[in-house]
Order: sequence, then structure tokens, then C-alpha cells
Amino acid sequence: MNYYAAPVRDLRFVLEEMLAHRSLALPGFEEASPDLVEAVLEEAAKLASDVWGPLNSVGDQLGAKRHTDGSVTTPEGFAAAYHAYVEGGWNGIGVSEALGGQNLPEVVASSVQEMLHGANMALGLCPMLTAGAIEALAHHGSEALKTVYLPKLVEGTWTGTMNLTESQAGSDLSKVRTKAVPEGDHYRISGQKIYITWGEHDAAENIIHLVLARKPDAPEGNKGISLFLVPKFLVNEDGSLGERNDVTCASIEHKLGIHGSPTCTLNFGENDGAIGYLVGEEGRGLNHMFTMMNEARHKVGIQGIGVAERACQHAFAYAQERTQGRSPKSRGGSECAIRDHLDVRRMLLSMRARTDALRALALYCAGQLDLARHGENEAERQTAQACADVLIPIVKSFSTDQAVDIASMGVQVHGGMGYVEETGAAQLLRDARIAPIYEGTNGIQALDLAGRKLQRDGGAALSALIEDVLQTADLLRAAPSLVALGNTLAAGADDLRAAMAIVLEQGSDPESGPDAVQAYATPFLNLAGHVLCAWQMGLAALKASKAIEDGNDEPFYATKLCSANFAISQWLPVGRAQRAVIEAGMQCLSDFDTTV
Repeated sequence: MNYYAAPVRDLRFVLEEMLAHRSLALPGFEEASPDLVEAVLEEAAKLASDVWGPLNSVGDQLGAKRHTDGSVTTPEGFAAAYHAYVEGGWNGIGVSEALGGQNLPEVVASSVQEMLHGANMALGLCPMLTAGAIEALAHHGSEALKTVYLPKLVEGTWTGTMNLTESQAGSDLSKVRTKAVPEGDHYRISGQKIYITWGEHDAAENIIHLVLARKPDAPEGNKGISLFLVPKFLVNEDGSLGERNDVTCASIEHKLGIHGSPTCTLNFGENDGAIGYLVGEEGRGLNHMFTMMNEARHKVGIQGIGVAERACQHAFAYAQERTQGRSPKSRGGSECAIRDHLDVRRMLLSMRARTDALRALALYCAGQLDLARHGENEAERQTAQACADVLIPIVKSFSTDQAVDIASMGVQVHGGMGYVEETGAAQLLRDARIAPIYEGTNGIQALDLAGRKLQRDGGAALSALIEDVLQTADLLRAAPSLVALGNTLAAGADDLRAAMAIVLEQGSDPESGPDAVQAYATPFLNLAGHVLCAWQMGLAALKASKAIEDGNDEPFYATKLCSANFAISQWLPVGRAQRAVIEAGMQCLSDFDTTV
């Protein structure tokens, strides 16, 4: 049951038919073509399915190990699998040619990343953090730093980490206490960071830590925080690796899941202080780090979708093999595989429809990122960036919450066999559970959407998305067989608009606004996620229906149409109930006595 097949067919459907390869038409992607993208997906699928996928359970069972000298070894096969990834040039797939990458659109890079995370989430975390380090350094690093560090990071021979959290500073980074003392052209870094993903390992030559710290004379709060680059090994003038820096892995966490990923406590400066280099401007470290975090948040959503896909595959395979009971008389009344029972079919269809919807929305967001970076004019780029800014907290939060639910449903399909470790279904649930927590908990994502993103433009970017939803609803209503789906989708759009009006009105109140945003943020994000995912499945239904009408008898389209029907008619109503939650107000939350 440890088999994984990369979902190339559905990825191609989203890129080719739903998004119509629009990213390939943008300036800067002239050398990319549909044929090239198809070849990239096929080759990535081989790496994911044949090399990374079989190591998923190995990583879970063996885990990463820390040794007495502070070194960490990854599970058997992980380092070799990572090297295969690097040798194939995959690490630079979405990086510009100017930085040594392959300059493919974000929609393609995200598609590849989903396959890798679905194959092996624990291993996929390593390049995901490196991608964020590349983004932060490319935007904010000096030319000297970029010259020394970016080529190796883009190659993947060096990996990157993000060092934010301290024991007293979780989500509130204003409490960061790690120190950076100036010394000539560098700084001496001292302090401790916790929960550092792939903070120490044996898969790469060097590890480049991006660390939040403050100078001794820095002011308290966010404005006193700066960003520093701290390599595991110092780099000589000729580019070769020098002596070991003063960075030590004090421990690795014993976690619920992702056992193959070493999550480290790192001590900086146990001796003379770790040598670090300022990235960007003093006092703007948090702003610079958010460049990295924004990249990572979209990828965490992609990660959740990858795990959801694997959970689907596990559940479908088991439901085909497991015989239990008899099918209804309408289908023969004989002993049957559990796939024949309608309640099991409900779970399987729910898992498939939701995973497909999440994938389509995440790739739509990736397409907006492509447009924001490569659009032909400034107005187009700004509009796309505003759209992506709204979508990223939804993709991160909604996708990961749904991934946990989908993986849990996969355990349910397995019954008792899902609750034991042998089938692998339990591992997926354990692995998925971290994704709603890191890179900003999903509650923080909801606050970002309902507070900062919604309030700053009065809901303009989300309103534009709602108009797109309504246009799709009109197209569905114009197709005789899809009228009911169009009506339901339009009703969902109306719910989202009404809820947005409440959040905007109450959230802007000088006295109660912050409480209103906190109270409504999570149900509002859930409503937005349901509506926007249903929108994507409405678009999918239009494409699938047209293919069937044109005589295409590939079973894929009939299945897609069934998934879209379920997503809009049976899943969207669950999300629409969040409007009633918001309209109920927040008084009960205020009245609740948490000391009882």
C-alpha cells in the first residue's frame, strides 16, 4: 500500500485546459512550450514515483538521527534521493536564468513540487525551505552575498533554512532575543532557535541559515530585528568550504509525523559566536523574511495537496481490494469490494473532488504569481499581485486543513486497518497534521486575510474574484445539464460577498474592529475557500462537459464531471454554512469564561 503515482493527468488538465498555458505567453517564458512542460511533468513524475515515493515509509520508520557530536543523519536512501533531485536540475526549475535556474513558470514549478511532496513530504521539506532562502536572498541580499551563495543554493548542493522561532518567541517574533554583534564586515551571532526544519543533515555540502536577530543597540519590537545569513561552513574567497561555523544542533524533535525530516534546535555562538552577514537593511529583517515566508506559505498549501493526493490513492486502492458485505440489490447483491458501498463511495468521491479543487485553486494562484512577476505592464502586475496576496492565505490554510481531513477520511476508508501503521494511511494523517501549524498557523493566515488583506483595499481584490465566480456561474447556467451547479455556485458567491461586507464593516470599527476580525477570520476564510474551490470545479465542469460533447470518451472527463458535481452540490453547502456562523455574531466568544 506504499505506492504513489504522480497525478500527471490532472496536472496537465489544469495547466493545459483550465489555465490554457497562459503563463507560457508571458514575457520571459519564450523558450518554454507545452511540449516542454509535458516532458518536465513526465520526468518529475518518474523521480517522485520511482525514487522519492518508496522512501516515504522508510523515513517514517527510521527517522532522522542526531549523534553525540551534533551531526544528523537522514534515513537510509534520503541523501541519495536528494542527490538524484539535484543532479536532475530540479532545484532551479522555477528560478530565473539570471540566477542560474531553468526559468520555468511558477505553475510548472508548483506542479513539480506537489508531486515531490505527495511522494515524500519529509524529504520535500528540504528543497521547499531552500526555495524560500533563494527568494529572500535574491530580493534583499547584497551583490557579494548573492555571488557567493546563490549559485550553490540554486543548484541545490547547498540547502537553506529559515530561523525565526525561539522558546519565548513563537508567532510573536517581536520577542526575538538572538544577538548580532558587529565585527568588521560581519557579525557574531549568538542565541538559540527552535523548530528549524532540515537545520542539520547529511544530504548537502553546506547549509545556509537565514536568521532573525537584533543588534545590542537595536530597539525593542519588530523594528529592531534584522536578517542575517549564517553558513554552516564558512566560505573561502575561492568559493571552497572553510572551517565549521559556530552553529551546533543541540537536539532534534521527536514529532507526531514527518519523522524523516530533521527538525532541529540550533545553538548559535556556543564559543566565539557564529559568523553571520547582514541581509538587506538593518531593522527590516522581518520584512525581508516575509519574502521567504510568503513563498513558503504557498508551497505549504501545495504540500498539503500532495499528501491529500497520496491519501486518495491509498484509499482508492484499498477500497478496490477489500471485500466486505454485499452490494445493494440494484448492483447485483453479491459479495463485493467496499468500493461498491455508497457510504464508501461518498468518502472516496469527497476525497477526490476536494483534492482536485484544491490543486486547481493553488495552481490558479501560481498563475497569478507568474503574472505579477512577468506581466506586460505595471497595472496588470499589480492586479495579479493583489489577487495572489488574497489567495495565498487561503491556499495555505484551507488546503492544509482539508488535507488533514482528507487523510483522516482515508484512515476511515481503511477501517481498523487504517488505524494501524502497516497500511501507511496513518502516516499520512500524522504527516499532514503539521502543515496547518507551521509557516504561520492557520489562525494567523485567517487573520491576515480578514484583517490586513481585506481591510487594506476594502475588499477590492476579493470582490474581483467573486465577480469571476459569478461569471462562471452564468456559464454553467447557460449549459442545460449544468444549470443546478450554476445556481448553487452563484448562491455561494452571494454568501461570500455578504460575509465580506460584515467583516469589512465591523472590522473597521475603531473600538471593536480587532475583536471582530479575530472572531470572524477563520469562518470567513473557510467560506472563501469553499466558494473559490467550487468556482474552480465549475470551470472544470465546463471543460469536461465540452470534451464529452465533442465526443471524447476518455473516462477522465466523466470522472471530473462527477467530482465537480459533488464539489458544488454537496461540499460547497457545508462551506456556505459559515455565513450563518458570521451572522450569529461574536458575543458568545466574548462571554466565554476560559477559567472554568
